[in-house]
Amino acid sequence: MNKGRLAGYGVGSIGTGVFSTVPGLLLLFFLTDVLAVPAALAGVVVVAPKALDVLFNPIIGAASDREAVRTARRTKLLLTGALLMPVAFATMFLSPSSGYAGAVWVTLAFIGASVAFAAFQVPYVALPAEMSDEPDTRLRVMTWRIVFLTLGILIAGGLAPAVVDLGGGGRPGYALMGAVVGAIVLAACVTATLSTRWVRSRPGGEVLGLVAAFRTARGNRPFFLLMAAFVTQAVGIAIMLAAVPYVATYWLGDYSLTSILFVCVVGPSALAVPVWSALARRFGRLRCFTVAMIVFTVAAALNYPLGRASVTAGVLSAAAVLGLCYAALQVLPLAMMPDAIVADAARTGQVQAGAFTGAWTAGETAGLAVGPGLYALMLAAGGFLSSTFDAPVTQPGSAKTALLLGFTVVPALLMLASLPILRAYGRARTTGN
Repeated sequence: MNKGRLAGYGVGSIGTGVFSTVPGLLLLFFLTDVLAVPAALAGVVVVAPKALDVLFNPIIGAASDREAVRTARRTKLLLTGALLMPVAFATMFLSPSSGYAGAVWVTLAFIGASVAFAAFQVPYVALPAEMSDEPDTRLRVMTWRIVFLTLGILIAGGLAPAVVDLGGGGRPGYALMGAVVGAIVLAACVTATLSTRWVRSRPGGEVLGLVAAFRTARGNRPFFLLMAAFVTQAVGIAIMLAAVPYVATYWLGDYSLTSILFVCVVGPSALAVPVWSALARRFGRLRCFTVAMIVFTVAAALNYPLGRASVTAGVLSAAAVLGLCYAALQVLPLAMMPDAIVADAARTGQVQAGAFTGAWTAGETAGLAVGPGLYALMLAAGGFLSSTFDAPVTQPGSAKTALLLGFTVVPALLMLASLPILRAYGRARTTGN
């Protein structure tokens, strides 16, 4: 497969990376520290729209398979999501009200943005299983995708907070950021949609409904174990990302360090993705995945004493180690997932890439949504005080401890919890059940 096609597909991940990252990084902080929404309610706002996506994603996956049967393409849903997602995203940060009214505005806009994102993401993730029958080629496709995804995440984390500052902070700053980020998402996703029209989708001659598709897939135990490990990790990473602006503001003493801290987490992963891919080809994907999880756990835990001591250089250095491991946590499970889909096709005679990736993205979406929600509950339990941009408050010690735990110890524990799930995946893959 030539580089033009690889890049044409991969560029869509800039859009999905940006869209997935900015709400997880800034939306909770926008609610609690700009719109003065209480932390517990803010947690509901960041979780509820994504919870609906858990229901919508499998439905969209089945719809994508039906479109593929009729047209041998997945273009219609891709284009619909690519056009609607940026508009709804920008609207999220245009609330004219604070408090409860602001929470309602953000919730409605976030629901629209999440559904539009699902319309693009589900068929987009289904494409690699249809781009090639060769596992090594699919790994190459996923490597390109994760490189672009990492670039999108890096753009989001490095650019979005900087644009907020450029716009003067507060409502004007977030409004400007929403418009800029929306434009980036639009360009990336439309480009990927037009660049993948060559892919011939092959979901089989029979269109399976949602229930029938999952009934057929229920014997694919390796797929669901891999997904369970990935989702558990997604929760931990989402909690960590939601904590970044809080740690920068309340422990490192400068909100502008949000971009720097985020870049330290994500930046190294852009360079590490091809390295992990090469290591996986030599030593095995599962083995490399396990090593990355263990190192991530240790680095996250070590950041707690560094954060309490407000050692900025130490926190940033540990974050860079996390970034190196984060690359593996992204590229390796996504490279292993299409293999499980293809193996299931051999077992059942049905290629249901849309149904499987609908389930996968539903799980990932749930993890990325639950993470900030859990972090908001941690803030509320710690006695965090919400405020507006113009009237900041001093946080109690319990709130500062809670927000630091979310950046360090809690993600480490969740990563540790995913290890036995991954071991079970390895056994199931070996035995074929």
